Amino acid sequence: MTTTAQTLTPWLTDSGLRVFIVLTLMIGGGAAFLSGRGLARSWRPLWRLLFYMALLAAAVRFFDYALFGGTLLSLYYYAVTYAILGAAGLLGYRTMRTTQMVTQYHWLYQRTSPLTWKAR
Repeated sequence: MTTTAQTLTPWLTDSGLRVFIVLTLMIGGGAAFLSGRGLARSWRPLWRLLFYMALLAAAVRFFDYALFGGTLLSLYYYAVTYAILGAAGLLGYRTMRTTQMVTQYHWLYQRTSPLTWKAR
């Protein structure tokens, strides 16, 4: 492991960097991204994403505890997981909402980036 990875690992996870990348980033982040897209697709408000990401973060922390021996009731690692999943969920939400707005209201809005739109 490199020096940078050794210094970052205790700040990110208590189970190791590989477990963090696979479980939190790939599996949890993918689920969060798809959850954000699903909420946007059904026109649900953004605040629901915060609630769903709290549940998903608890599930990811439980899998970390049950499968890899991580700490179950660590508020710090829960907050790290929640922040990462929240960012992935928000990314999915904004990409889908932008696609919806520029597709369904193409005469009113145009895409300015994958996450934003503007009035014509």
